[in-house]
Amino acid sequence: MDTPEVLNASARTLHTLPEHEPDLAGMRAWVGTLLQDLHEDVRLDVLLVCTELASNAYEHAEGPRAVRVQRHTDFIRVEVDDHTPAELPHLGESRLGDARGRGLILVAQLSRCWGTREFTGGKTIWAEIVI
Repeated sequence: MDTPEVLNASARTLHTLPEHEPDLAGMRAWVGTLLQDLHEDVRLDVLLVCTELASNAYEHAEGPRAVRVQRHTDFIRVEVDDHTPAELPHLGESRLGDARGRGLILVAQLSRCWGTREFTGGKTIWAEIVI
């Protein structure tokens, strides 16, 4: 799929993440380009949410992984797929210790809503950021 220069309303695009080594900088550059016409504060919120959700997919789940960004008139929807259906995230909790688990709290604060959706063999974690 060709990536548009700027993501217009009601458009959706997909970025497949590398299998073993995360390329979060590459993903952020891709999303930043798609949303370059948005106010910087909104764009930075979307980038932080994308980074957190993609990081979680690498730390807590198996691949393949993908990021989708969909632009609506009044919000941006970010979705990250992984292939570990049984491990759904819990706000403020981490299996990696007490010093972890704050990322989804950030996502919840920056988003108007967020959630999970299971599919055969995996799950999608999504969040919507108001424009």
